[in-house]
Amino acid sequence: MTNTIADIEDADVILVTGSNTTENHPVLSTFVKRAKQFKNSRLIVVDPRRIKLTEFSDHWLRPNLGTDVAWINGLMHVIIAENLHDPEFIEARTTEFEALKAMVEKFTPDYVETITGIPAGRIIDAARMYARAQAGAILYCMGITQHTTGTDNVKSLANLAMLCGNLGISGGGVNPLRGQNNVQGACDMGGLPNVYTGYQKVTDEAARKKMEKAWAVKDLPGQVGLTVTEMVPMAHEGDIKAMYIIGENPLVSDPDLNHAEKSFANLEFLVVQDIFMTETAQLADVILPSACFAEKDGTFSNTERRVQRVRKALDAPEGAKGDWEITSEIARRMGYDMFYETSEEIFEEIARVTPSYAGITYDRIDSVGIHWPCPDTDHPGTPILHTAQFTHGKGVFHAIDYIPPAEQTDDEYPLYLTTGRVLYHYHTGTMTRRTEGLNERVPENFVEISAADADKYRIEDGGKAKIASRRGEIIAKVKVSEKAVAGSVFIPFHFAEAAANKLTSAALDPVSKIPEYKVCAVKLSKAA
Repeated sequence: MTNTIADIEDADVILVTGSNTTENHPVLSTFVKRAKQFKNSRLIVVDPRRIKLTEFSDHWLRPNLGTDVAWINGLMHVIIAENLHDPEFIEARTTEFEALKAMVEKFTPDYVETITGIPAGRIIDAARMYARAQAGAILYCMGITQHTTGTDNVKSLANLAMLCGNLGISGGGVNPLRGQNNVQGACDMGGLPNVYTGYQKVTDEAARKKMEKAWAVKDLPGQVGLTVTEMVPMAHEGDIKAMYIIGENPLVSDPDLNHAEKSFANLEFLVVQDIFMTETAQLADVILPSACFAEKDGTFSNTERRVQRVRKALDAPEGAKGDWEITSEIARRMGYDMFYETSEEIFEEIARVTPSYAGITYDRIDSVGIHWPCPDTDHPGTPILHTAQFTHGKGVFHAIDYIPPAEQTDDEYPLYLTTGRVLYHYHTGTMTRRTEGLNERVPENFVEISAADADKYRIEDGGKAKIASRRGEIIAKVKVSEKAVAGSVFIPFHFAEAAANKLTSAALDPVSKIPEYKVCAVKLSKAA
């Protein structure tokens, strides 16, 4: 997030898109609702489903799946045409405005309506509301990123924020809501194939030399590695022989699961390190039991870049170790003397080699966390990014055209499927589906459909339906709901026994390599 969670309440207008916030980020959603109820903030929700947050919104735009670039360009068309943009910010802080202006010229409200299904008048009203705000905050989640155009979607939201001068100010910003705890921290620590800690590029010779010195090694590789979504097909083809998976359950979470299962079965050696016997662990040659968050010390970096202490509350089961202890022991057995006494010693190394963490210590975050970047121990941290300038100087507008989703409906597969989560379960259910009370609330998978589609396909609420795509099929309970729109269905992905990802497409965003979980074509029939 460019801004903080608390800062949401300072926004005059909040634009939420691709985020079922009340169910996926229930604590954070209270800041949105409080801003609306008690701070007179205006709320625009853009979502294909009638999610709970729409009940609080001033404007709800309901786009067709996979049309985000079109409606964002439509807002920008109106803002520029009506001179509601911020010329001073654009002149002082940005480049390539004319290219953006030329691109969005064709995205008139009427044209956008033909693509997105959003009435032209609502595009105009939302554009005016966002542009006229003194401070406008944008919140988004995986409904924006999990597309073949996910990178374009994110850049388009950045375009919109820059167009109205809504970066570097309290109550503004472009704020991704992370999908899992400490995703931000994992990325900060180099859990990506192209960077070391703090987003220092592996292709940067100076960064490599610094790491070689810190780790007392030579010749660290300078080429970018592989993403998970690139590794799995390579396992299928036999180009990758072994995998080591830590705290992840891809045999529920990966797209096109039937293909993924064949890929993992083709491995010669699989290691899984986790706290429970997951679906993926059941295929492993070696299972390494690790401690959970409550059984170890360390830090989490949350969605607002706040680095916070985590303290051990209880002992791990016999034989389970902290992840860093397991990693260190394997490294030593492989010939590298990786040895730490405590998690604090590791964090001290992180601060030494990571400029954005350089000023953070365990003592400084003993009670309250610090937002990175924090370059030295006298620095208070940075709650709001880009107050004076962007990281690389001026912000660049990207002229982005609309590209349809990778998969379209047809006569055989006439419905669109989108996937997501429910309040009571988390990711692949590794923890929540072992919790009795949560399973009572949502015991099995379901397909959410509109009343019109239920009538069309002669399917009754509470009955069973077979949902099939070009890749596989599942059976799930039918849930007729006002949340759904005719022509689209929704299925949560938590349930291994009726895994939504048997249906989803493995088509990837060409830049981020994230799969298009949010759009694929399916057909529906009454289960035998």
